[in-house]
Amino acid sequence: MIIAHVITRLLLAGSEENTIASCLAQARSGHEVLLIHGNEWHPTQLANCGRDVKLIEIRDLVHEVNPRKDIRATRALRSLFLKTRPNVVHTHQSKAGIIGRCAARLANVPVIVHGVHILPFTGTGLAKKMMYLTAERGVARFTNAFVNVSEGTRQTCLDHAVGRPEQHFVAHSGFDIDRFRNAPWPDDWRAMLGVPPNESKPPVVLMLAALEPRKRHVEFLEVFQRITARNPDVRLLLAGEGSTRPAVEQAIDTLKLGANVRLIGFHAHPEQLISLADLTVLTSLREGLPRVTVQSLAGGKPVITTVLPGIEEVVQHGVNGLITPGDDLRVTADAVADLLASPTRLERMQAAAARTDVSTWRVDSMCATLADIYDRFVPSEAPMPAAELR
Repeated sequence: MIIAHVITRLLLAGSEENTIASCLAQARSGHEVLLIHGNEWHPTQLANCGRDVKLIEIRDLVHEVNPRKDIRATRALRSLFLKTRPNVVHTHQSKAGIIGRCAARLANVPVIVHGVHILPFTGTGLAKKMMYLTAERGVARFTNAFVNVSEGTRQTCLDHAVGRPEQHFVAHSGFDIDRFRNAPWPDDWRAMLGVPPNESKPPVVLMLAALEPRKRHVEFLEVFQRITARNPDVRLLLAGEGSTRPAVEQAIDTLKLGANVRLIGFHAHPEQLISLADLTVLTSLREGLPRVTVQSLAGGKPVITTVLPGIEEVVQHGVNGLITPGDDLRVTADAVADLLASPTRLERMQAAAARTDVSTWRVDSMCATLADIYDRFVPSEAPMPAAELR
């Protein structure tokens, strides 16, 4: 079977990791797998695809709305699908999800699947919400299946009339859980935190998130003094890269947080950062079900997060983490400060985090679910792989 995945950007973030993991597993199962991506990509992600996944770049597939490029990208994808004749087109992310499904429909692709990693019509302005809702409802008419990362995103789609119940499935975003169990600290943790050789580790809060506006790093920094006022030695590790890095750097400087905040960029071993942290925090406006929350729990660390669709599926408020309102990050900061100030409560939550069952987030579980979904729709007489792709 030929499976073509289409994704807008191939950067260092959760939806990209999810997609690549799916591609690699499907290639190992004997399928011919294409990963078609737009003009924003990171070399690390290209290398992660290995030799078994065929990478194809569509330069006009861009993140921002650009009618001229969007039309050209749709035409390019349609032409590619007509040439390669995939049995399944599986789209990811908002822009590729709409353009990719339209192109697949125009090319008469037998099965069209969309991965719902994030909801583009939530946590945004009215105009953008209506634009995406209109587009999503339109392409839903010829989408065979939606693959949601959580029951929460599934229900939110249905609440907004995006697709019908029988079109929606849930496949948790798989990762290597064992990698996060009992991971060591980073070898350079002292330099990372700015701790001299004769001092012990201070309290560490980790935000593992791409530097994007919706993650609200700057807004969290603006209330971070509510934490340092009660925990003067605390360190906040900001691990990630992205477009808002200059604004984050400026905020650290303006708010005079250099002694407490470390902007460390992308880190190849997030499991080591989670091991080093006492707890993790996420302040996003929009998410699906963030992999970092599950990774944190797998590493035995409680999560302090804002309200997100489906977050209660993994974070039990007051047990293995805390769920705070999304409209006031002062509450989130106070929750972090309170937990750091109560070692007994923190240890209890850490133990509960380590006991959390996250087995359905294993890669093999995710890929088995995807295979079952495909099999529901792929005709039994699916053609053999195209010779030119062998």
